[in-house]
Amino acid sequence: MLLAATATGLVMAGPVQAQDATGLRGGLGGDIADQTANDPAPAYVPVSPGALPEPVAADQANALDDEDEAFGRQQAATGATAEQRETAVAPAEQTDETSTGTVREPTIDSLEDEPLDQGAERAQAIEGLDRLDDDDPYGAVGIRWGSFIIKPTLETGITATSNADSSAGGSAAVLSETTLRLNAASDWASNSAEINAFGTFRKTLSGEEVDDVRGAVDAALELELGNEYRARGTFTYAIAPESAASPVVVPDTVDEPLTQTVGGTLGLEKDVGKARFAVTGGISHDAYGDADLEGGGVLSQADRDSTLYTLALRTGYEISPSLTPFVEAEIGRNLYSQEVDDAGYRRSSDQMAFRGGLAFDRGEKLSGEIAAGWIREDFDDDRLEPLSTPSVAAGVLWSPLRGTNVRLGGSTTLEGATTAGESGSVLYATSLAIERQMRANLTGNAAFGAAWRDYVGNEGQETILNAEASLTWWLNRYAGITGRVRHESVSSNLPGRDSETDSIFLGLKLQR
Repeated sequence: MLLAATATGLVMAGPVQAQDATGLRGGLGGDIADQTANDPAPAYVPVSPGALPEPVAADQANALDDEDEAFGRQQAATGATAEQRETAVAPAEQTDETSTGTVREPTIDSLEDEPLDQGAERAQAIEGLDRLDDDDPYGAVGIRWGSFIIKPTLETGITATSNADSSAGGSAAVLSETTLRLNAASDWASNSAEINAFGTFRKTLSGEEVDDVRGAVDAALELELGNEYRARGTFTYAIAPESAASPVVVPDTVDEPLTQTVGGTLGLEKDVGKARFAVTGGISHDAYGDADLEGGGVLSQADRDSTLYTLALRTGYEISPSLTPFVEAEIGRNLYSQEVDDAGYRRSSDQMAFRGGLAFDRGEKLSGEIAAGWIREDFDDDRLEPLSTPSVAAGVLWSPLRGTNVRLGGSTTLEGATTAGESGSVLYATSLAIERQMRANLTGNAAFGAAWRDYVGNEGQETILNAEASLTWWLNRYAGITGRVRHESVSSNLPGRDSETDSIFLGLKLQR
């Protein structure tokens, strides 16, 4: 009975559950089916026009199918891929012409008529490049040594002279003359240094016997110290036979004794606005060699040796960048090596000088200074009359034309003496030198000098004149032929002082 009841329940429960499920589905699913059958869904229309292809008619579709089939057979025969076939059959009007950022580059052949870039043209050969004009094609090139440019010059030749030693009783001679010059200039950014040196050797080939040497070294240094401070220094050394125009003449000598001068200066300058201040100290020592006498023996000149110490103060005011007037005061002490000379006089002295002048600087066109004032020397020995006289000084470089340089110099010098009772002499000297580059390979020089000496303690006076002209014809940058003529004369009211000398030189000049 239990089994029969269970089987009957299972059989009767199946239709009831099936009806419930059918009723649930039938209520919702039946409505959707009826709505779809009676009202089909609208076709999808995209927002952007052209996103879907236009509908194709049935006859057009059949035609396209035929073309696609024919084209497929053709591509199969040529081995084309399916993707290539699909691309090939795409209608022309359906190709997207929008640029994707890739642009086809033109071929080389298409650029034949295009203008070439000037920067891409073939460079000219080195031999054909335009060379810069050389302002001085025959000037010395120089040799670089560290931060200096060295320019050596060698001049050698023959000199014919009417007075070999330029003395009152000299005679003619033919001499071998060689001069070596050296210029060294720094190549620094702010500071500067320069050295000039020369040495001349003369020896007789025929005529009056002459065998002498002379030379000099001049050096200058300028340093910028900052805060408108500048330091300047100079050094000088010179050696030469004593000139016949010297105020002291030693009679009956075999040859002229040697004289030597060594000295230097050290100065400090300061600019305060437009005011210029400078202090300069200097020292100079003169030494005179012994004289060999014709009759034998040696005459000492040690009593002429002296050392001069000076200190100068200068004040100026810059009225323009190229003009600075100034005033200067100088004091000095001249000490002789022998307190008492051979004649019994104490010749050491005190010196003082006052001067005013004008300094100008217009670059390469015009530079230098001119000054005038008064100078005085008082001796320790009261028996010697003081030397007191107006003084002038000048050093000017002027370039009126390109290739032309004019130099003007002037000085006032107090000269000592050894004659008993005589204080010495005052020498006023001036010089004018002109250098002209006539052609690129032809240089001319002319120089004139004049001096007047006044002896203190006697009535002696004399005039010294000299003139020189020279030409140098350069064969190339390193060698040239040079020649010069020179005249010197001394006219004096003292006995045995007059002399006259004419000379001519011809030789070869080498430079680097």
